[in-house]
Amino acid sequence: MRSSTALTRTASGAPAGAGTAAAAAAGAVAAARTSAAGPARRLAAIAACALLAAGCAKAGTAGTTAADGGGSKSPVKVGLVYSKTGPLAAYGKQYLEGFKAGLNYATKGTGAVDGHKIEFEEQDDAGDPAKAVSAAKDLVGKGHKILAGSTASGVALQVGPIAAQNKVLFISGPAAADKVTGLNKYTFRSGRQSYQDIRTAASFIGDAKGKKVTVLAQDNAFGQANVAAVKAVLGAQGATVDAVLAPPSATDLTPFATQARTAKPDLLFVAWAGDTSSALWTALNQQDVFAETKVVTGLDLAASYPLFGPAGEKISFLNHYFGGAAGTPVEKAMDEAVTAGGGKSDIFTPDGFTAAQLIVHAIEANHGSVDDTSAMVKSLEGWSFDGVKGRTTVRAEDHALLQPMFQVRLTGTGAAAKPSVEKTLTADEVAPPVTPMAG
Repeated sequence: MRSSTALTRTASGAPAGAGTAAAAAAGAVAAARTSAAGPARRLAAIAACALLAAGCAKAGTAGTTAADGGGSKSPVKVGLVYSKTGPLAAYGKQYLEGFKAGLNYATKGTGAVDGHKIEFEEQDDAGDPAKAVSAAKDLVGKGHKILAGSTASGVALQVGPIAAQNKVLFISGPAAADKVTGLNKYTFRSGRQSYQDIRTAASFIGDAKGKKVTVLAQDNAFGQANVAAVKAVLGAQGATVDAVLAPPSATDLTPFATQARTAKPDLLFVAWAGDTSSALWTALNQQDVFAETKVVTGLDLAASYPLFGPAGEKISFLNHYFGGAAGTPVEKAMDEAVTAGGGKSDIFTPDGFTAAQLIVHAIEANHGSVDDTSAMVKSLEGWSFDGVKGRTTVRAEDHALLQPMFQVRLTGTGAAAKPSVEKTLTADEVAPPVTPMAG
């Protein structure tokens, strides 16, 4: 996700996150999703929320203060609600680093829009939707007009309705759940979604008619979203789709690996997130699943590569992003900024970068004001721009973010494991169907 994907997350960790094969499909297996000081094993679909507001005191003059009679412009305040701590802290760190780099890039190094300095305040949701909702409501109550973030699908699906209720702009991040697309007219996203992960996974098997596909995932919002996405994509192409779902709290994963092997699918799609990724791949190896079926998952953050062990070179990875995957000028700018700050670009760094691009564009289109939410929404609908991964478009009908995706191979094991792009799928090739706007 949440490396959608077969997320090692196991499969793109996101949140969906960006996951493994479904984090890659999500999100399915959509980082290290570790705490800031924790090991690389913490992979999870994460989510972060950002809030943007502009001060405006003089009637009819957005962003000026009454005291100075309009001589100076008050700052635009952005609140970032993300997982600074908790199981999704690694994803939160990537999102924050990307956001800072994107803000610098989109404002051409000024940190301002039309003279309004953009300031952001961080709030920690620790990966808990309840905490994220509380923080979002608090910031909305203080006058913030923009919410951004959400690497975790559970968070995004809770914060989106708050945005609609309060008529504020919400830009979800790496959260991969397809339901975020078309959730309401105030909700956008800066990352990929599960359907795009699944379309990428489907590209590995060609004609799906008559094939059997099993989804191995956790029984949570991220996993269920991947199952739904696989059924929507491969099921519609004639494949028979079933699922093996494990409780998120399960630590003994051998029974679930055994079920996956016993199902004898033509394709095993893995969508996983969290601390148990290594245990999952160990169980799959021990049950000799790789000898029985083709395994697809999402490639998560770099810290997760060693978790695949010897199986890594046998897996077909779908991928949202890895450092160096795109080769675009925007990616270069992001990487330079992140490196200068002491970080390293990873799976969810582009999601923070893109969020900043969207926010700055919405403010620019309204000349530094965030008072007219409808105008900001309109400015983003249909907007096409050069993103980290290439040409990126916000689909006007449902706010899906149309973007390229990658087929990836992993070579080497342990610390020597390195990803390489085998094929770049265009935005059109992985575009999800249009979703009617719910609200």
